Amino acid sequence: MKVGAMYPGTFDPITRGHEDLLRRAVRLFDPVVVAIAASPRKAPLFTLEERVELAAEVLKDMPTVKVMGYTGLTVEFAREHDLGVIIRGLRAVSDFEYEFQLATMNRRLTDNVETVFLTPTEHFTFISSSLVREIAEYGGDVTPFVHPYVAARLAAKLGRG
Repeated sequence: MKVGAMYPGTFDPITRGHEDLLRRAVRLFDPVVVAIAASPRKAPLFTLEERVELAAEVLKDMPTVKVMGYTGLTVEFAREHDLGVIIRGLRAVSDFEYEFQLATMNRRLTDNVETVFLTPTEHFTFISSSLVREIAEYGGDVTPFVHPYVAARLAAKLGRG
């Protein structure tokens, strides 16, 4: 039985940690939609269109992964695209409280979509998009944490490339 899943987030930018979760998620679900939220309240560095393009480039070797931007409620996106699972990443115990609250709220909004938590490989547990952006803003080397294409686009966006 094929079950479609979505991996929602801001992905500003997509990191090696995101890639790691996706490479394992495609073994469990088909298709997997990387659903990139507009998130205007977070004031992302990259536009929604840029984040979609970055993710599509990074994930182009995964044929069962689709990258799409969206606005609105995550569960509505899941329903509209017939996706029965929301994938969420847990890097540390500190992530659990927020993610549990989010999963419970989503379950209250619809009982047709389940949340599945995945944990990254140990050497990706400390990576976050916000830390990558901060390192890049101060001129640090982000190449261990993001795809080379993303590193180049970050440098260009920040006037360093």
